[in-house]
Formats: sequence, structure tokens, C-alpha cells
Amino acid sequence: MCAWEVKRFWKEAGVNEVEGGFAVHLDGRAVKTPAKAPLVVPTRAMAEAIAAEWDAQEGKVDPASMPVTRAANSSIDKVRTQLSEVAALIAAYGETDLLCYRAEAPEALIALQAEGWDALLDWAHATHGARLAVTQGILPVAQPAEAIAALAAQVAALDEWELAALHDLVGITGSLVLGLAVVQGRLGAAEAWDLSRIDEEWQIAQWGDDEEAREQALLKKEALLAAERFWALRHPAATDAN
Repeated sequence: MCAWEVKRFWKEAGVNEVEGGFAVHLDGRAVKTPAKAPLVVPTRAMAEAIAAEWDAQEGKVDPASMPVTRAANSSIDKVRTQLSEVAALIAAYGETDLLCYRAEAPEALIALQAEGWDALLDWAHATHGARLAVTQGILPVAQPAEAIAALAAQVAALDEWELAALHDLVGITGSLVLGLAVVQGRLGAAEAWDLSRIDEEWQIAQWGDDEEAREQALLKKEALLAAERFWALRHPAATDAN
């Protein structure tokens, strides 16, 4: 069944182990994705999170309040059907990574960027052999082919669930390095958000805040944290170990 634009008709959402993973059932009826594929996810933790989102619905189903369900649907309907294309799209962020583009002035902002970003670029080099070039200003800088290939290999090794999470982590921050750092445990999504906002927060400190822009930023931060959670639900054993 398709959940979108329907009212709640079920009493209870449950989880059942099935071939290929775990399915969510509403009063015994299996949930399907918007493309009518079986909503079967790889871990019980993910299925239970989805079931909890369905149980929380009152009246009309609100997809905006169901981030795990939406991410799982995207993993199945979109990412799985074009795995290599999505991986390539994500990997391409390495060629224009946010962390590589520094301000030309003032010195205080230059120092903030260096303090926040240099350690992550060093991590990418030490961990993956990817030394990205840094420039000042907005003119593009060519990145070493071996560095891009090393980062792309990390992305290409991921499955559809992992790519769905990484897609949002990278797209929202504008940084492949930050996205990989989150999923590989170098830092949390909240810290990645702060690092990705150095320029914006500097401008706000100088010229003041805009209410509409702040609301949009909060929505993006929520989506970033949701992506981090989706990755963790794909790897519950690793999360429990931490």
C-alpha cells in the first residue's frame, strides 16, 4: 500500500522478519514504497524506527514527520535502481569540496576556516590518501586525480541505504570530506553542520540574522541529523558498540 495522502486506518504497526530483511506491517498488511516495491529494510532497528513513525501518525499521514520511512523509500525506489549514478554524483562533490575554498579576507574568517577545516583535510589525507588542494576565492581549483579517485572508491563501496544517508550528509554540507567523516566516525553530524556553516555564521555575526533564512537552516540541520540517524540504523551493531 502507498502511505502518502491517506488517513490512518490501522491500529498497530509491527515488524516482521522476512526474506531479505525486515518488513513493516500495518495490522498485518505489508507496507510498500510509493513505487509499490516491498518496504523491506536491512536491519530490525531500521524497521522498528519506521514502525514507530507509522504508529505516531494521527489523522492524515504526514510524510514530513517520517524521515526514516522517506529515506528507506528513497533507498529502494531511487538509489537502488541507479546505484552507480548516485555514487558518482556524491563523489563529484570532492572536486568542489567546501573545505577547499577559503576566504581571501578578513584574517579572522581565514583563521576560523583554517581552524575548522584543515584538520578534516588532513584526516582525508591520512585515512584515505586523498590530499585535496586548497585555494582562496571562488575560482575553481583542479584536484589531484588520485585524491578524487581515493574518495570516490570510498563512496562506490557503499550500498543503497548507506548512499541514501551519505547523499544528504554531503549535499547539505557541500562537502564530501565532511560527509565521509560523519559516516566513518570522525565527527558527528552536529559538528559537521557547524563546520559547514562557518561562512554563513560569520556573515550573520557581521550583518545580523534573517528569520526566514534561519528557519531554512534549521530544516537543513534537521535533515542532516536525520541522515546521520539513518546511517546508524543501517549499522546498529556499530552504534551499540559506541
